Formats: sequence, structure tokens, C-alpha cells
Amino acid sequence: MVFEVLEYDFMQRALLSGTTIAVLCSVVGMFLVLRRYSLFGDAIAHSSFGGVALGLFMGIYPLWMAYVVSIISAVLITRIREKFDVSGDAAIAVMLSSGIAVALVIIGLAGGFSIDIFSFLFGSILLVSAHDTILVLAMTGSILLVILALFRQILYSTFDEKQAKVSGIHVERINYLVVFMAGLTVVTAIQLVGVLLISALFVIPNVTAMMLGRGFQSTIIISIVISISSVIAGIMLSYSLNIAPAGSIVLLSICMLGASMAAKSTGLFARR
Repeated sequence: MVFEVLEYDFMQRALLSGTTIAVLCSVVGMFLVLRRYSLFGDAIAHSSFGGVALGLFMGIYPLWMAYVVSIISAVLITRIREKFDVSGDAAIAVMLSSGIAVALVIIGLAGGFSIDIFSFLFGSILLVSAHDTILVLAMTGSILLVILALFRQILYSTFDEKQAKVSGIHVERINYLVVFMAGLTVVTAIQLVGVLLISALFVIPNVTAMMLGRGFQSTIIISIVISISSVIAGIMLSYSLNIAPAGSIVLLSICMLGASMAAKSTGLFARR
């Protein structure tokens, strides 16, 4: 049955896009979690939903407008936190509510849209087009190349900003770069799990991996494996049972988190 499913073009695109997004969210999400920005993805996703509504209202491809709005929102959150001494969670909460509010107003002014806007809320990975798949691959490749090229600076700035500044690293620039990449990642991943569940893809695999890993490299590898496994299994399960892929993916991730918690509580992964 598995091989029969893989014969369909839409399943091939879904699995390829989903696997690629899983890797990207694990890598970028790890830096967000370590920076205590776990809800950052959620705020950007809600803001990008406002961008989707604005794009539909203006007759522009919604994902392009979502990219623009998400980047602006990511920069604004960082700017507000630094300039006005507002806590990160407060800045995120403001942006999160603002994005949905803007989207609702635009949808009301437009009198609704012919396009199913709920696909952006809950994801539509099984309906991803060849164009969207190419966009996902290109965006993921670009972001991962940047992270690889600046890995030391990003990692150092994440763990110890003061020491990183002493070492000559432009921490402010790195911080803006991280949130910039996070904004791009969020919009890229919206097609997989939608606006409402995007933070789960950033946080759950990484939290699970932190319980099992013994260092940064092993932790991020475990996170990628967990994320890819939940995405592939979730897509296949959703197709077999005719249920929402986003829900299947997130629930499987939660099950893995629960299993790791249970294993850790019994001392199965205790250090030796």
C-alpha cells in the first residue's frame, strides 16, 4: 500500500515538501528554543496570516505577501524588545494578537474570499503544488546555507551574548538575522501545519530531543529525526484515515514527547 501511495504525484510532493520543512523547522526552531523564543514562531505565523489576507485582498500571491509581513513582524518584535525594554513574551503577545486582528478586519472588508483561507489556518500539505514545492526547497536550501556559513557566530550568540560581543561577533546583526530566517521559515512551513499549529513544529521535536541528546550536535540530529518521522508518518496516516495531516503530524510529535518524558522519568536515559 505504501508503494501504491507513492505513485501519486501529490503524495510525492507532500512528502518531499514535508520532509524539507521538517528539517528546516528543527534547525531554526532549536535556536529559537535556546533563546527562549518558543512562541516566536506562533506570533510570526499569526502576523503572516494577516499578510495572507492582505495578499488576497490586493490580488497578490498570498504567500509572497506573507513573507513580507512575517519579516517585518520579526524585526518589529526584536526592535520593540531592544529599544523599549519590553520583555520578549510581551512583544510576541502583541504581535500575535495584532496579526489575527488585521486578518479579520481585511476578511471583513473583502466580504470573504473565494479561496479557502482555512487552508492557511490548518495547512494543506496534500494540496501543495509543484511551484510551492520548488519554493520550499529553494527557501530551505538558502536558509540552511546561511546557518552553515555563520554557524559559529549564531551558536555563540545564542548561548552567551556578552562573551560573543567580547569575541568580536556582531551580536545585534546575528539576532536580526536569526529572526529574519525564522520569519521566512514560518511562512514556508505554513503549508504543512498551518498558522494555528506552526509553533508545535518548532518546539516539540526540539524539546523532545533535549531530553535525549547529550550535546548540541546530537540534540539537533535527534530533533531532525523526530520531526521527519512525525511528518512522514503523519502524512501517510492522514491519507489512510482521511484526517487532517497537520493534526496527525502534531499529535505524533506529542506522542514522541510523551514517550521521551516517560523514558526519562524511569531513568532510561540517565547519564552513565
